[in-house]
Amino acid sequence: MSGSKLTIGVSVIATVLNEEASVGVLLESLIEQTRPPDEIVVVDGGSQDETVEVIERWRRAGAPIRLVVMPGANIATGRNRAIAAASHEIIAATDAGVRPTRNWLAELVAPFERPGGEAVDVVSGFFVSAPGSVFELALGATTLPLVDEIDPARFLPSSRSVAFRKAAWARAGGYPEWLDYCEDLVFDLGLRQARARFVFAPKAVVGFRPRTSWRSFFLQYYRYARGDGKANLWLKRHAIRYASYCLFGPLALLAGIWYKSAWLALFVAVAGGVYLARPYRRLLAQTQVRRDRAFWAALALVPVTRVVGDIAKMVGYPVGVYWRLRDGRRAT
Repeated sequence: MSGSKLTIGVSVIATVLNEEASVGVLLESLIEQTRPPDEIVVVDGGSQDETVEVIERWRRAGAPIRLVVMPGANIATGRNRAIAAASHEIIAATDAGVRPTRNWLAELVAPFERPGGEAVDVVSGFFVSAPGSVFELALGATTLPLVDEIDPARFLPSSRSVAFRKAAWARAGGYPEWLDYCEDLVFDLGLRQARARFVFAPKAVVGFRPRTSWRSFFLQYYRYARGDGKANLWLKRHAIRYASYCLFGPLALLAGIWYKSAWLALFVAVAGGVYLARPYRRLLAQTQVRRDRAFWAALALVPVTRVVGDIAKMVGYPVGVYWRLRDGRRAT
């Protein structure tokens, strides 16, 4: 009835692979939601640790979990399988390795249940850094946006925190199973192309722990950029990065050699300030109460993490482009 609140069923989906240390945290957070899920569908891609056993223990304890084991399934395939198996029209997607706030699902579902909610196809949640070390604090400031940086009209949500109708998922063609990384971004673009109606829910937040080592961080951003290359995404953005390093790198080197040139030093300082302004602003926002040793250590690490991430992207993108040209694949 027009003007009345709808009550809808919601299936939460997630894919896991060797997540014995984190999947219990996720399931506990979901069960303790102020608006608990009607069911949780988990697809395991063939874990070699105790992930499946942990999930089964929660299921036997009464959690509304449906477990599907698909050895070798990538993330996109697992998500599509979970959605197909889900009992409800509204799908909320998340990942192992995150901790939803207690109101996460309530905030995601609210736009569907409000008067006029039948016109909503997608609700974009948000995610924030939940660092466990100085390195992770610096990494979160470097890589994860603040909510006030988001333009709701253009925001493409991560599948760590998003809800959508099954019908919209079908119209968009599902998650792209040919793509190993950036699958949620391509799915978002498919939803946009299918004219899905998006709503931004900034309070539907999950805490996301950044990578814990330089190696895992480099590999993560290498894979993200390789996915961009495979899917033919963000050519202009990557071209600007290459051009910036080709220009700024030699100038920074010259400034070190020709240190008496005040103008060159000033240019390098200003360019460096612009380059680091956004991550430093994020770091200040995250540590506005505590400015302890961790803050100062993270302050020093931010430039290094920015450069390492950029290098990883510049290495990964052409690998993805080569794959796309070789295989003749194009994002749709």
